[in-house]
Amino acid sequence: MMKLNGWGNFPIIDAELTSLECFQKTPSGQYNRVIPRGMGRSYGDSSLSQTVVSTLRHNRLLEFDEQAGRIKLESGVVLSDLLEVIVPRGWFMPATPGTRYVTLGGMVASDVHGKNHHCDGSFGRHIERLTLLTADGQQLECSPEKNTQLFHATIGGMGLTGIIMDLTFRLLPIKTAYIRQESIRVNNIHEAMEVFEASAEWTYSVAWIDCLAKGDMLGRSIIMRGEHATPDELNATQVQQPLYLTPKKQRSVPFHFPGFALNHWSIKAFNALYYRKVPAGSSREVVDYNTFFYPLDTLLHWNRIYGKAGFVQYQFVLPRETSKTAMPAILEHIAHAGTGSFLAVLKLFGKEDKGYLSFPREGYTLALDFPATSATFTLLDQLDELVHQAQGRVYLTKDSRLQSRWMQAGYEQLPIFQKIKYSHDKAGLFRSLQSDRLQITDSPLPTNKENPS
Repeated sequence: MMKLNGWGNFPIIDAELTSLECFQKTPSGQYNRVIPRGMGRSYGDSSLSQTVVSTLRHNRLLEFDEQAGRIKLESGVVLSDLLEVIVPRGWFMPATPGTRYVTLGGMVASDVHGKNHHCDGSFGRHIERLTLLTADGQQLECSPEKNTQLFHATIGGMGLTGIIMDLTFRLLPIKTAYIRQESIRVNNIHEAMEVFEASAEWTYSVAWIDCLAKGDMLGRSIIMRGEHATPDELNATQVQQPLYLTPKKQRSVPFHFPGFALNHWSIKAFNALYYRKVPAGSSREVVDYNTFFYPLDTLLHWNRIYGKAGFVQYQFVLPRETSKTAMPAILEHIAHAGTGSFLAVLKLFGKEDKGYLSFPREGYTLALDFPATSATFTLLDQLDELVHQAQGRVYLTKDSRLQSRWMQAGYEQLPIFQKIKYSHDKAGLFRSLQSDRLQITDSPLPTNKENPS
């Protein structure tokens, strides 16, 4: 038994931690509630349960076709390790989250999205097949052609269908380890959305938002657009080894900050300084891929900035047709509440993929960090209502406090997911604190009990 928590350090629970190997050797019926876990970088309680099965030792690269860019590996492989293998060989991830410190199995379970979702969809779109360890001990091959429903339930399924043993997916060819980046400073959320709409041809786009700004400056932003750089765009030093990066020294937050360190005034000052780091108009530069995709990874244990009480991340998506009016209204609500976030990130999603519980849908998504306080929870309850009115949904990988009614309203295919899960896990072995709280793992009432899927 040990203390476990997600990246937000909220909640913290006592749980049994075991390895995948031990779990497989244990007689059936020994465990009641189980959830797989990789690096523990989901923010809330989605990787917490009575028993937590760590996949970190299950981390072999099994096959790599360097000519075709097809790779097969075990689910416990960490993205940072994989990048060190594939980038020097001229390949990159087809979709990547904002941190390198996640496992590939976790990326499947969350169906992670990146700055290129409007072009290339989420990670699940690029997976050709996976092997799933189900509740009855079977290892099933799942793909768009085989065990199709289970495949789409597993992608974005938060580890609730079983344990991903391995996966095969396609990589993206690159010529350098660098990104040609353009940064654009805009005055408000309306201008930000105009830039996003005009950036459809750019592969990558993302915006940082000052969520405390008000009035004509509501939602003032810095938008960063990017493309994989070619050798002729590099400087004399970079072009000598275009696919290799010189390791940079990483700093670490050595202790939890005191609770008073993050407040309205400190966040407001940070936002003002960050907004002015880009000159009026735009600027261009070539940066390495770590700087563009994983800026927070340069500061290890940055979650300690929020103190021992922890923090919650709140990420939602609104359909494109409601975003133009609902997103400014939500930002205005946050600004007037004064419970600011110094990590507020806006992206534009493309078409929805096939995972039954996958988060992305076509429209705008905003991610915000807040200290775990009673004022925050009151604010988030209010935001839930606004998101629901705009026909949006909340990202399960970031969630630690959503009410079940909003889960059922936001994820229209939840009943389909529940029937598929029930057909492979009638006893409800695989479940988490989150899935119980949101009633995801409640047994459905299928019309055909012999074939509920």
